[in-house]
Amino acid sequence: MAAASRTFMCINIHMMCMLIHMNDETRERLRRTRRVVIPWSEDAKRGLGGTRLDDLLERWATVYDWSAHERRIGEFPWETVQTGSAELRVIHQRSANPDAPAVVLLHGWPDSVLRFERVLPLLADMHVVVPALPGFPFAPPLTTPGMSVNRIAGIIADALHELGYSRYTLSGGDVGGTVAEVLAGEHPDRVAALHLTNIAPHRALTADPATLAPDAAAYLTHAARWFRTEGGYIAIQSTRPNTLAVALCDSPAGLAAWIVEKLESWSDTSAFTPDELLTWVTAYWVTGTIGTSFATYTEPVSLPRRIETPTVLSVFPHDLKPEPRTYAEEFLNIRDYVRHHAGGHFAAWEQPRSYCTDLRRAIELGS
Repeated sequence: MAAASRTFMCINIHMMCMLIHMNDETRERLRRTRRVVIPWSEDAKRGLGGTRLDDLLERWATVYDWSAHERRIGEFPWETVQTGSAELRVIHQRSANPDAPAVVLLHGWPDSVLRFERVLPLLADMHVVVPALPGFPFAPPLTTPGMSVNRIAGIIADALHELGYSRYTLSGGDVGGTVAEVLAGEHPDRVAALHLTNIAPHRALTADPATLAPDAAAYLTHAARWFRTEGGYIAIQSTRPNTLAVALCDSPAGLAAWIVEKLESWSDTSAFTPDELLTWVTAYWVTGTIGTSFATYTEPVSLPRRIETPTVLSVFPHDLKPEPRTYAEEFLNIRDYVRHHAGGHFAAWEQPRSYCTDLRRAIELGS
């Protein structure tokens, strides 16, 4: 691709206009947090426990040093890609081999590109692109409606074209996995293979249990039960994002409670240290993106009925609702179905080597 048609530029995280430092005002907010006392404040089944939250807030207000993490994040090989309709910020780790395969890593909610921090050193022999999904931390500010999963998939496809990649493997889960499915369905000539940790959850809303294998039909019952007991956050983020965003953007304590409860309950034991939890939360706080990260819940999604791209599905036991193979095969061309013994929703962070092993298998399938 001609250099004149490529309009990306290298950036430093300190130049991202939406980033601010952890300042005295933030620490003062944390110190002045009004503690919430309710009868079930220590019941983990009803959310993050009050004592656990107090400990994290105390650390956040005193010894936690965001600046050290900000410097580390700033050292990633960031680039900004200007497409015809949008600007996309990406981590772009190039291989020394110009003919190396290209891999695109797609994060979800409530995380960011930091989900893939531990796999980047394991993929040095490849060209790796990690987009900061629009509306999420480290992405350009999102100020207009309509940033659906389908639109994000189109922006990423355009950005990869600008970067010179005509063929690549997509890897991810959660929102990123849904983006990957959409992109593979819309651009089968570009997507060589898929590596997913879950199937797009929207499929459970339209699947007909009468046409499924018995264990796949049983999975729909399990998924429906999960949505009733655990999916309250989806209901409010998709229907009342404005109301929720005010509370979470104005209160660091509220933001921490909302995010940490998910990070800990969706992952395997001891997946995060206190400072790692605070770094993932602070990424949302300093960028002010928790409200705009709800866009993919609020905007409608359109998925292809079936995708024939060769797919590896990695199943981690502590993920939200792991799908059986028969269910996944209704929608995807599952070539490998890999069950792991450890790990959860943030598998690339929790089990980076296992994650990369499965990703490399997908690359082989697409070559």
